[in-house]
Amino acid sequence: MTEIVPVSGPELVTYADELAALMIEAVEDGASVGFLLPLDREAAAVWWRERAAAVEAGSQRVWIARDDERVAGTIGLTRAALPNARHRAEVAKLMVRPSARGRGIGRALLTAVERSAAEEGLSLLVLDSETGSDAERLYRSAGWTPCGSVPAYAADPYGTLRGTTFYYRSLDRPENSGR
Repeated sequence: MTEIVPVSGPELVTYADELAALMIEAVEDGASVGFLLPLDREAAAVWWRERAAAVEAGSQRVWIARDDERVAGTIGLTRAALPNARHRAEVAKLMVRPSARGRGIGRALLTAVERSAAEEGLSLLVLDSETGSDAERLYRSAGWTPCGSVPAYAADPYGTLRGTTFYYRSLDRPENSGR
């Protein structure tokens, strides 16, 4: 059984090595999550540890999917910092171990983030994904709206520039009903 749980800053440091392994597996499988091959395990672990302060400060949130006491997936949410953007956040780094895909873990992580964001009073989420990727199918089937694509926006893990599609999701909040 898979359990989706938010992690604190100290917990993120504890999970950094396991999250680094997950990230390496995802990148080696072709996931475009900001890193190029070969991805060094220590560099990936440091990247995760560096997020801990933002998690503790509340500007970033991280969830993990635990599957038999192993991290099977992760997702992050970064709140906008500017005063005119406090109603929104960016979803990032949705990753599921290649061996755990096809079991609904990605959708469960996405649903957990959406639910938490709505409970925190956010009304808009944004994300980006490599155009034509498997992740795009998940976002579209989960009700996310594509709002534009930029060609050659980011390099895939092999260094080839690929297009990126941007998505948004409006969240239902009680104070928005009836508008």
